[in-house]
Amino acid sequence: MEKKIAVIFPGVGYHVDKPLLYYSRKLADQYGYEIVCADYGKLPSGIKGDMKKMYAAYEQALANVTENMSALDFSSYDHVLFISKSIGTAVAASYDAKYGIGAGHIYYTPVEASFQAIGTEGIVFHGTGDDWAKTEVISAECEKRGLPLYLTEHANHSMETGNVLRDLEILKTIMEKTDQYIKEFSSR
Repeated sequence: MEKKIAVIFPGVGYHVDKPLLYYSRKLADQYGYEIVCADYGKLPSGIKGDMKKMYAAYEQALANVTENMSALDFSSYDHVLFISKSIGTAVAASYDAKYGIGAGHIYYTPVEASFQAIGTEGIVFHGTGDDWAKTEVISAECEKRGLPLYLTEHANHSMETGNVLRDLEILKTIMEKTDQYIKEFSSR
């Protein structure tokens, strides 16, 4: 039987029990993935728009994840999946690049700086109303890497619009794409 592991990398204010990560975690579990949630420790607050604070938060998160996951032998798994949100996309991509894991990636609302580490494997979700990242930058970076990008008009950094029923439709569409990616990645 194949061994599979999925690591969930939350955002700063977007923890693993918020909708995108909660449901994608359940999907990974359905496909037989062992689930591990990355722990960043206490990160600085008020990082939005402050590149210095954001970078400090990223560095601290990466250091904590590196320490907390040091006992995991990723080479013993047939499939490694990283599911990440916001600043977690930078942490997941950097960790993968640093240790050459070759993980599959699901990137929910990456911040622009994440593309310093994001490679060519995975899928990306972004809302055009996201005030943490410019749509043009996300689009250009995804195009450069050949990454599928799923844009949602007017959705914010949480992939929500403020209209609850519309937000549930958006979530369903995102989870369908997530499910499709996990299914395809798991059969490689």
